[in-house]
Amino acid sequence: MTRPPSLPPNLPMNWDDLRIFLAVARTRTLSAAAGQLNVDHATVGRRIARLERGLNAKLFQRSLKGYQPTPAAEHLLRAAEMVESTVNSGRGVIEGGDLSLSGMVRIGAPDGFGTMFLAPRFGVLNARHPDLEIDLIATSRLFSLSKRETDIAISLALPPRGRVIGRKLTDYHLGFFASPGYLARHDPIRAIEDLRPHAIIGYIEDLIYAPELNYLPLVAKFLRPKFRSANLIAQFQAVLAGHGLAVLPSFMAAATPGLTPVLADRVALTRTFYMLIHEDDRHLSRIRVTSDFIVEQVEANAGLFLPERPPKPRRKAPGLKSNNAGL
Repeated sequence: MTRPPSLPPNLPMNWDDLRIFLAVARTRTLSAAAGQLNVDHATVGRRIARLERGLNAKLFQRSLKGYQPTPAAEHLLRAAEMVESTVNSGRGVIEGGDLSLSGMVRIGAPDGFGTMFLAPRFGVLNARHPDLEIDLIATSRLFSLSKRETDIAISLALPPRGRVIGRKLTDYHLGFFASPGYLARHDPIRAIEDLRPHAIIGYIEDLIYAPELNYLPLVAKFLRPKFRSANLIAQFQAVLAGHGLAVLPSFMAAATPGLTPVLADRVALTRTFYMLIHEDDRHLSRIRVTSDFIVEQVEANAGLFLPERPPKPRRKAPGLKSNNAGL
């Protein structure tokens, strides 16, 4: 196994250069790193070139997949992350005593939760702290805290490993919903079997980014969506337009006039939102205040996430056919 070159002992390490190096190593492109750091991509390229000259080593190989770290870069990455951790810890101590909050906090959240719940509420946080800048990435994907894609991530599961601090935000209910217009045009739905002829709306199966979102097989194996989207907001809008039925979170559907629950006593799913923060960032005031605000808003709106459900039907007497066979 080839050992990566060691770092020159007299190399004057510039934190700004290391910060740019980390951004390129994590995003794999100059433009993405520039956007993350709010500088132009030419500056990123110059800083990387300067770092390579100082190290007398090639840090990245350019390919169709972007900037791929060399063994030398992998070696530097460990040292740079240690410096980053120290800098963040120091900032946390300093910011902890500073009542004025400023700077950017980037939040990654599932599209439904980010768009329908968080986005309308962040104006309150900005009013409290005018110098705080919020970047909300509301999309259907996983976010990497270790690569600094976000400062706070809302997830459907806790990570199995990594230097991540996670806390449960809330459980939330899901069920089938349709528009009154759609229901008026079609036969009544009183049992799972009655769903067979109906237009089901759901996820594109091979683009489901988290297993917790694969709902339909849990309701009935025979369900096949006639309209699919990897985006929950698109599914929500299709249901609202009267194109069919979909499994939707209650915090979206139950709070929207024009949507009606279907088989609420038979299709009742529960999932969980978790909030994740990198261990190095837990003391930063701007991140702590933002995460506390998210918790505050979720707790204040607990009824949106966990509305009361109708009682489940009693078990039928032995020998009688059950309408629950599809569950």
